[in-house]
Amino acid sequence: MLIEKRLEELGIELEEAVAPIANYVPVQQAGDLLFLSGAGPVRGGKATMTGRLGEGLSIEEGRAAAREGAFNLTCALKSFLGDLDRVAQIVKLTGYVNCTPEFTAQPKVIDGASDFFVEVFGGKGRHARVTVGVSSLPLDTPVEVEIVVQIKEK
Repeated sequence: MLIEKRLEELGIELEEAVAPIANYVPVQQAGDLLFLSGAGPVRGGKATMTGRLGEGLSIEEGRAAAREGAFNLTCALKSFLGDLDRVAQIVKLTGYVNCTPEFTAQPKVIDGASDFFVEVFGGKGRHARVTVGVSSLPLDTPVEVEIVVQIKEK
């Protein structure tokens, strides 16, 4: 339970995984890979932060939204795996930033999620990444992140 201990040291308490807001599953397994559906700053089916970067939201607010998305993905991982020590590697993160066409700091925003995974999983949290600016996201959230995770056998 090394990851659980690390979460405790960081003062992070995982919650129940956020229920899907449409017709999909939060986690899909294919061999030793898990594909996690997108997550953003959402609790109980409602956005905890809304808006667009470059139009009222700061980079720091975007980073916080990305971090909350990463937190929600970790909750989904815990719910699916039971034991976060089964995570062998966060392989890839894709981050979507709800922003104006002129906003170009998407990588700085998605660093909120990347930093969270490295804090929690150490070297296993380092990942390849794609960051994309989009014109809107579900529930008007500023950020959505998704990950691919390699896991160890039980």
